[in-house]
Amino acid sequence: MRQNIAGTSPWEDTVGYSRAVRVGNIVQVAGTTATVDGEVVGVGDAYWQTKVALGLIRQALEQAGARLEDVVRTRMYVPDISRWEQVGRAHGEVFGAIRPAATMVQVAALIDPRHLVEIEAEAVLSCLS
Repeated sequence: MRQNIAGTSPWEDTVGYSRAVRVGNIVQVAGTTATVDGEVVGVGDAYWQTKVALGLIRQALEQAGARLEDVVRTRMYVPDISRWEQVGRAHGEVFGAIRPAATMVQVAALIDPRHLVEIEAEAVLSCLS
């Protein structure tokens, strides 16, 4: 059974995607930025944008019946790799004890030039709920 989880991104309807999708005990969370109700928050602050994006990911996971502790992989996309420490510090504050497999890569651009990070997450629930 498939469960689509909607978010509040202004791009979801246009592009045709869900914030997260759960199939069985797997939850995939789409690339998530610090966009709340259509507005970019934390402009200029990579640390804060990472915290906001991870908060939105946590909300999507919870709607799908998962927790941050179920996350097995994250991917972080940054347009400026020199900000890796800010992004990494915020990621570590959330996932330091969980330690999912993680990747951070520099990309040419994100959908809005004010975005400093975009994060994907994959979770595996230990049992079907």
